[in-house]
Amino acid sequence: MKAFRKMHPGTILLSSYLVTIGIGSFLLLLPASTVTGTISFIDAIFTATSAVCVTGLIVVDTGSYFTLFGQYIILVLIQLGGLGVMTVSVTIFLMIGKQVSFKQRMAMQDLFAHTPREDINQLIKSILWFTVIAELSGIVLLTVHWTKEYPLTKAIYMGVFHAVSAFCNAGFSLFTNSFMDYTGDVFLNVVICTLIIFGGIGFPVVYDIYKTAFRSQGKRIKLSVQTKTVLMTTGILIMAGMAVFWSIEQNVSMRGYSFIDRLLPSLFQSVTCRTAGFNTINIAALGNATLAFMIFLMVVGASPGSCGGGIKTTTLAVLGKFAWSRMRNKIRVNLFKKSIPKDTVAKSISLVVISMTIILAALFLLLLSTPDNLSSGKDHSQFLSYLFEVVSAFGTVGLSMGATNQMTCPGKLLIIIIMLIGRVGVLTFSYLIAGVELTKGIEYAEENIMIG
Repeated sequence: MKAFRKMHPGTILLSSYLVTIGIGSFLLLLPASTVTGTISFIDAIFTATSAVCVTGLIVVDTGSYFTLFGQYIILVLIQLGGLGVMTVSVTIFLMIGKQVSFKQRMAMQDLFAHTPREDINQLIKSILWFTVIAELSGIVLLTVHWTKEYPLTKAIYMGVFHAVSAFCNAGFSLFTNSFMDYTGDVFLNVVICTLIIFGGIGFPVVYDIYKTAFRSQGKRIKLSVQTKTVLMTTGILIMAGMAVFWSIEQNVSMRGYSFIDRLLPSLFQSVTCRTAGFNTINIAALGNATLAFMIFLMVVGASPGSCGGGIKTTTLAVLGKFAWSRMRNKIRVNLFKKSIPKDTVAKSISLVVISMTIILAALFLLLLSTPDNLSSGKDHSQFLSYLFEVVSAFGTVGLSMGATNQMTCPGKLLIIIIMLIGRVGVLTFSYLIAGVELTKGIEYAEENIMIG
């Protein structure tokens, strides 16, 4: 207990994920978890990490390779990872009436609050209730939809698995080709997209909207800058992604499709490729320009305090406004008539620089780990597929061009690390390595250099 009290909240958070991944890997290694009764050690760890980090990258087919027991294990890992292991533990403490420790409160603070707040326990309760309501709604709607195709018991199970996977932005599916058989299904596309958006906008945003709408008691309570920024940026990214996908792919992968059959995949992929990992169209068949834009969306990811990864929508908004301010020779960064602290802007820049460094370093090592790396006449399309894979892992997205199954053991291990970094957060990892205490360092005489 003394060691626990001395641990930094970030260390506690990382440890909770590692322990959960370890337990999940052990359970997936049990003969009862797989149809054949066996799975390699690295594939078990990969699957458990992908589930806990709500990524969705797979090395074996979830629906056919794992038994019902194995699928249950994956589903539980997805739920734990989506809510956050610390959130679940704090919820249990609150339910049994035990006092939540200061370290646990600080860990929750880092996860779900942009400023110190006294109502952290109320926030956790709201997160739990919102999750229950959203997932139950998705389960009912998807079950009703699949009763047309499957017996009731199987329809319920399909509804439960995919509703939880969609809300947690995990991307795991019991279908071998994800939702490609439902490309033109309006009802399923809308339900899955809605669950993904609710799970990806961030629990603090949902709580802020709830307080404003239902707990104001007649008083005028304005939405926070974070909530406004998340909603605005999310809307812009969804519409931009849909427009780009539509304009490029309408005469390529969607040639001959009807209007609805073009509209739905464009909307679905725009929503899902930022964090969820489902697909209704073959990713490997898309054009290079479309894939490049999807990589951008995957890097951005979801919003802070959500089930998704990436650098987050708020970071993109702050950096975009920072660049615009500097172009107009303005020092301060303002959003919705509020000035963003300089420290937040500096953290945003650091986050992007570190993230790009991690992605490029991981891509280099992944390409280096391929057996035919030094062979002549190599198809350079492998570069794009591996870049797509690395960004997908970092953004905890789960979309793939098919490179996962071709990876060596070192390559899979590298993707495991990237998924973990993407879920826990780049800044959290940086704090664990460099420490959280700010030091001024040695200060010398200034001398300017040319840039740009």
